[in-house]
Amino acid sequence: MSDTAVTGCIAVIPARGGSKRIPRKNIREFAGKPMIAWSIEAARTSGCFDRILISTDDDEIAAVAEAHGAEAPFHRPEALSDDHTGTLPVIAHVIDWLREQGEAPQAVCCLYATAPFVQADDLKTGLSALQGDEVDYAFSVTSYAFPIQRALRLTPEGCVAMFQPEHFTTRSQDLEEAWHDAGQFYWGRTEAWRAGTPIFSQRAVPVKLPRHRVQDIDTPEDWQRAEWLFRAWQAENQAGQEGQA
Repeated sequence: MSDTAVTGCIAVIPARGGSKRIPRKNIREFAGKPMIAWSIEAARTSGCFDRILISTDDDEIAAVAEAHGAEAPFHRPEALSDDHTGTLPVIAHVIDWLREQGEAPQAVCCLYATAPFVQADDLKTGLSALQGDEVDYAFSVTSYAFPIQRALRLTPEGCVAMFQPEHFTTRSQDLEEAWHDAGQFYWGRTEAWRAGTPIFSQRAVPVKLPRHRVQDIDTPEDWQRAEWLFRAWQAENQAGQEGQA
């Protein structure tokens, strides 16, 4: 791996049209804007990207994204638009499309369309982390609110059992802190995306986010919780700005 500084960066926002649990969630209004507009705004504000591209199979999503400052110059192939297609082949497809256009970015950031909490500064931090030698990816993570070693499963008999019963008497403060993917963005070197290199590896650097700025949005309940968190976060930011005035 070269330690040459990463330049020539592209943002890719995957946004297919077939969401089932929350229909049209990529462009549904969230806090006064189409959901996807928040990700586009953060990408534009960061100043990290030469282009912000939308990978979609949906004309309406493409139009909304373009209206908010992104590009939708191609239609995602049907083979990459089903429920089972992962992130790696979608990003690799965009990179191959760029190469056909004569462009060769050194890094691509996959930025999810349903990430209204993503911040421009976090994207900058991710790009900075990618500059390190022996680094393929940098992506957002946050910590679990409860020790995973004390997690419970529900048994077929309607009772509970510990996943790791050996930790029943272990004090929480003595357990190792655990982290999970925050589901906001994934910076990666172009060669890693094209090779299908796994994102979760020893060659990935975490960008740590506070838990109050992380929320998966896969169900209506997730959406409602995200709106509550977002409103509280906005109110706190506004109060802070007024206090500094």
